[in-house]
Amino acid sequence: MKFFNREKEIKEILSIIESEPNLIYFIYGSINSGKTALISEIINNRLNKNKYVVFYINLRGIFISGYNDFIEVLFEEYEESFIDRIKRLLLSLIKDSPDVVKSFLITKISGGVLDSIPIPKNTLREILKNKEVKNVFRYITNVLMEIKKDGKQPILIIDELQKIGDMKINGFLIYELFNYFINLTKELHLCHVFCLSSDSLFIEQVYNEAMLDGRAKYLLVDDFNKETALKFIDFLSEEILNKKLSDNEKELIYSYVGGKPIDIIYIIQKLKNKDLKEILDEMLRDEIQKLKYFLEDVKEENEEFYNKVVDALKIFKETYEVEDIRIPKKVREFLVKKNILFLNPQKGTLKSQSYLVWNAIKKVI
Repeated sequence: MKFFNREKEIKEILSIIESEPNLIYFIYGSINSGKTALISEIINNRLNKNKYVVFYINLRGIFISGYNDFIEVLFEEYEESFIDRIKRLLLSLIKDSPDVVKSFLITKISGGVLDSIPIPKNTLREILKNKEVKNVFRYITNVLMEIKKDGKQPILIIDELQKIGDMKINGFLIYELFNYFINLTKELHLCHVFCLSSDSLFIEQVYNEAMLDGRAKYLLVDDFNKETALKFIDFLSEEILNKKLSDNEKELIYSYVGGKPIDIIYIIQKLKNKDLKEILDEMLRDEIQKLKYFLEDVKEENEEFYNKVVDALKIFKETYEVEDIRIPKKVREFLVKKNILFLNPQKGTLKSQSYLVWNAIKKVI
């Protein structure tokens, strides 16, 4: 399927990439708003593969319970040939550094997009054995410097970074990482760093961290507004169904799912063999049932807290978006964590994770 819209966001990100690395960039938005699709379009179709080397590390769907899991996701080990080992030994002696990474590694990196950082098997074993974060960062820096010397600009992208937010290794690993990212961008100007997340509580935590003040910027990838959503429906219906939908049909779709790209795609694909109203009612029924069971569990656990949750959700019967402080902190954090609400820390607003959730709230509460 062809990529649709997001030209404004694409232009902004390409402008960042074409400039000297200076800041960490957080790309955030509600669940399934199109963050990964956007960054994939940029790195696969909008970048000169001879000019950039992109490390795209996606933590989605990967079980990370500890330090070793995270390190193994970052790196892909390879067997060094005998010649490689001799070269590395000689270069290490010249630099008087046992972990120097020199140009022989560049033969492992041809440019374009990689899903991990190449590392010799023996080096990875040493890093895992010692469990020193600084050794990991030193190795990565050396790799990035060699790429730069080879005339290419390195870019590091980590998707769903919040998955390591609570992981401890000599303190919180996430803070160690941020300090390292600051070193790569603002201090060394060596590598562009982009972090993607749909966890708005994580983004709020990062947004309020003093150590990132003036060192990070935040790019929201939101659901489509109504005008764009209707154009997207036209685009998909012509591509998938070879026809246009009526204005009434498009309005009906938007009234159920709003501008959530993944929901619109699902509906258009289902229209090949199902009635539109049947599809929409089925989607809404599923969302209503999920919300009912969720509230039932909350009530069973703590009836007093359940009443506070219901009071908070009542606010959304009349409006889609509210100021965040209208809902008590513990309640709003709970609803955000459970993916009922989405928090925009830059605007200080709360809204439903999707129009479907909003419609379910209006039916259930």
